Amino acid sequence: MDKQNVTLSLPRSVLHTAEKIAKDQNRSLSELVAELLSELAERENLYARAMRKHLALLTQDTDLGTCGSTSWTRADLHDR
Repeated sequence: MDKQNVTLSLPRSVLHTAEKIAKDQNRSLSELVAELLSELAERENLYARAMRKHLALLTQDTDLGTCGSTSWTRADLHDR
């Protein structure tokens, strides 16, 4: 996988905490950030895929067993 250097501006407290987490996990800060960004990208891809699937389902005709006609009225359903 090709890598590209990037420059980030982070609050010092966030940077120090992230460095401590990376050190505790015996990893570099770059590895930690790369993993977090990869997980974020994967979650977004899964969400987008699920949304497309569900939107496609909404556009399909749904047969609720009525074959397009009903034998009741709204008033019948609500005892009016």
